[in-house]
Amino acid sequence: MESLDFAIVLFPVALLAGFVDAIAGGGGLITIPTLLWVGLTPLETLATNKAQAVFGSGMATAQFVRGGFVDPRGIALAVVCTFIGAAAGAVLVQRIDSDILQGLIPVLLIAFALYFWWSPRVSDLDSHQRIGAPAFALTIGLGVGFYDGFFGPGTGTFFAMSYVALLGFNLRRATAHTKALNFTSNLAALLFFLAGGHIVWSIAALMAGGQLIGAWLGSHLVLRHGAALVRPVLVAATVAISGKLLWDRLSGG
Repeated sequence: MESLDFAIVLFPVALLAGFVDAIAGGGGLITIPTLLWVGLTPLETLATNKAQAVFGSGMATAQFVRGGFVDPRGIALAVVCTFIGAAAGAVLVQRIDSDILQGLIPVLLIAFALYFWWSPRVSDLDSHQRIGAPAFALTIGLGVGFYDGFFGPGTGTFFAMSYVALLGFNLRRATAHTKALNFTSNLAALLFFLAGGHIVWSIAALMAGGQLIGAWLGSHLVLRHGAALVRPVLVAATVAISGKLLWDRLSGG
């Protein structure tokens, strides 16, 4: 493909992915098939996807911090644990059989989608906290961070669901904190791929611009509309991710 063809395809794809990801996660469901379609190898696709996604998640995190929905000091332990987990997942991804995980994840995601749609806890009001912040960091931060470095799809859903169900956050705050941890796991995986030299920087730089714009738009809509916007988009993204994973498994893709 010519450079102009790349720009016409990849920039709007990255913008849409950044927009959706800032609201509900699942941006990789849009960008990864596109990167494979333009001719990147699977390893180049994963590496380049992290390189461009870190800009979108970083922009969304900055907007939520600026809006007062994330306290960087309060989330510090969760950030550290998420970084460690994602780094470990990226290192071990080639050594662990993921067949069982690939079959289990769609089922979990569908269950979480039903939880988000029907649970009265998923709203713009905070609810009862079930565990402390350190326990959350050591379990969810490490665990979901590892999952993102190892496999990836649905990471935002797992973080958001955990914030709502375990820490009692309202959906707007849960989304804000989710992006902070998702930025952390993206950055950790990016550093791993950077060391391996698998990033196609010309494509990553082009898509980064779209990610920045899309994430800015999406995060502003979350701050304005809260659960009324996040709940349906999150459920739709979760069902789409689950469907894609199930299709890949059944078709042998």
